[in-house]
Amino acid sequence: MSQDLVVGLVSISDRASGGVYKDEGLPALKDWLGKAVASPAIRYEERLIPDEQPVIESTLKELVDQAGCHLVLTTGGTGPAKRDVTPEATLAVADKVMPGFGEQMRAVSLKYVPTAILSRQVAVVRHRRAVDDPSGALIINLPGQPKAIKETLDGVFAAVPYCIDLIGGPYIETDEAMVKAFRPKSALRPKAS
Repeated sequence: MSQDLVVGLVSISDRASGGVYKDEGLPALKDWLGKAVASPAIRYEERLIPDEQPVIESTLKELVDQAGCHLVLTTGGTGPAKRDVTPEATLAVADKVMPGFGEQMRAVSLKYVPTAILSRQVAVVRHRRAVDDPSGALIINLPGQPKAIKETLDGVFAAVPYCIDLIGGPYIETDEAMVKAFRPKSALRPKAS
């Protein structure tokens, strides 16, 4: 029996969390993951929070350390505006920075919009603070718009399953029609039946 994939989804928006408009980030993330991940089963931990650095930090810690997330995807708060503090909060809870994700996310977005260079998206690994669980979680900051979320995930998710392997998470298989996970030959397992 395989371990479920626990995914934290965090939409960071003052207005959506305040009820000014409907959040579109969480549904976009769930829709994309539901189509891309073939196995194992996914259990979601969803949060809709304001652009407040202490709130973002405590939410990320809670999702990794208490909820046991293997992957945390944030949406929103990555631009240059004063209230955009998602990268700062993410880096504050990190054990390891994964700069290749940020570089690739901006490269992907530049194919669509010249303002991609304004994005400050980061990805990090946070190890659990539980003595009996040395595994960790990959935390990735994504853009706020559903179209940009899809484009970005299309461009970077191929590397996510192997990263999750390396930090002690479950073995993720993808729907190759949507995104093909890349692993070195030594890390491949037989397909689940």
